[in-house]
Amino acid sequence: MNWQAISFDWNQVRAFLATAEEGSLSAAGRALGLTQPTLGRQVAALEADLGVTLFERVGRSLSLTQSGLELLDHVRAMGEAANRISLVASGQSQTIEGQVRITASDIFSAHLLPPVLERLRAAAPLLSIDIVAANDIRDLLRREADIAIRHVRPTQPELIARLVQEAAAHFYASRRYLETHGTPRSYADLTDHDFIGYGDPDRMIAFLEERGIALTRANFRLGSQSGVVAWEMARSGLGISVMSDQVAAACPEMQRLFPEAEPIVFPVWLATHRELHTSRRIRLVFDLLADYLTDNGATKPAPQS
Repeated sequence: MNWQAISFDWNQVRAFLATAEEGSLSAAGRALGLTQPTLGRQVAALEADLGVTLFERVGRSLSLTQSGLELLDHVRAMGEAANRISLVASGQSQTIEGQVRITASDIFSAHLLPPVLERLRAAAPLLSIDIVAANDIRDLLRREADIAIRHVRPTQPELIARLVQEAAAHFYASRRYLETHGTPRSYADLTDHDFIGYGDPDRMIAFLEERGIALTRANFRLGSQSGVVAWEMARSGLGISVMSDQVAAACPEMQRLFPEAEPIVFPVWLATHRELHTSRRIRLVFDLLADYLTDNGATKPAPQS
């Protein structure tokens, strides 16, 4: 290998890749934890070292030049290689300290994770736990998190997945709402009630229609992309919500509707990268989460991978 031909710094390459993927220096700076001027200097230094212009400014945004576009695929391959190196190195770590990032929905993060975090602090006080509360699916392969709690089974072969719960949910409304609007006695009665939408209302309408409940957008006048916000709306008496029984159990002002009805059952999967699972700190957190969620779930399924 001609080592003299490699004339650039990886930090500069990383700055270019982050800027290209995030769309701006400010967004890339936030992603990398660097200031915008620092990122700008790194990108400019890479352009100087390579003798090419990688970005051109269009109004207030940046656009890749043809040279930048041609370089981007190669740089992405370098980024994936660097990520694999980081995964292997993290997986070999045998110390129970450092940071572990756990991603889960905002409802799960806010209402169900705090008790297990207390156990984690007692078991490994040197660990630093970062909760990524996100309702989209974060990419474990790109280290957006170390461990994920999901309601769909991961399909990537590089991931280890364990089914830890078959959780139950029901319809809930606050006593304040029911005093004002009356208590529905059947699913047919729900057409006359207000619902709190969470995410895409059309998906919720289709989901309920499969269960014989005919609602329209007129039933979903209020909603939020945030599950925490939507649940607080329901607790404030603004409408009916579908919620996990575990979450609702901690809210005495909420009343379960149709208590004799079959619950809405949804899976809870725990996932991590195979390389990270060899790390003692990742394995400790993964196993503690699995034990806690299994013990506190509606069922206790056998481990799967």
